[in-house]
Amino acid sequence: MSYRDRVTRIIAGAARGARLDVPGAGTRPTSDRVRESLFGALESMDAIDGARVLDLYAGSGALGLEAWSRGAQRVDLVEISRTAANIVSRNVTVVAKAMSAEPAAKVHQSAVRAYLSRAQGPFDLVFIDPPYDLDDAAMTADLVALAALLSEDAVVVIERGKRATPPDLDAAGLTLLREKAYGDTRVWWAEPSGEQA
Repeated sequence: MSYRDRVTRIIAGAARGARLDVPGAGTRPTSDRVRESLFGALESMDAIDGARVLDLYAGSGALGLEAWSRGAQRVDLVEISRTAANIVSRNVTVVAKAMSAEPAAKVHQSAVRAYLSRAQGPFDLVFIDPPYDLDDAAMTADLVALAALLSEDAVVVIERGKRATPPDLDAAGLTLLREKAYGDTRVWWAEPSGEQA
């Protein structure tokens, strides 16, 4: 993989154009096209400005850092791989410099479930972009563990392979807002169900 293939950019906001390194193996970066569409939908929901953001299975951190560039208040990025977590930390520094801001993003090198068991919520916007081979039971367990950490008006964005089973939103007290396929990727937007809020 060439260096060019391992670099992505912040698309919009205060850090627009900032170059982010991408881990060379074990992660699957969200394409610029998917990110652009995804964030357009989130901005139309007014889900980013001032949000407390959680980026699970962060990879390069591109989703959480894009949210920060677009006005999120705070971002927590969770990545189990030490190599990837180090790259996310460097990307946080790059984005902070581009924004001329103190870092409002924190990297947690941890398994997702372990992080969720000790995390301090609430979170307003959550990205879940696991490896495509994450099984359905693990995906559901992540959502259930996340449920207690969500604010009443939270938006949860789940990205999986197009052929993956849809996430079990009911198990976590979530309601589907919208769903869209992009090539081999499918994205679900969800919110806490009224009775859970």
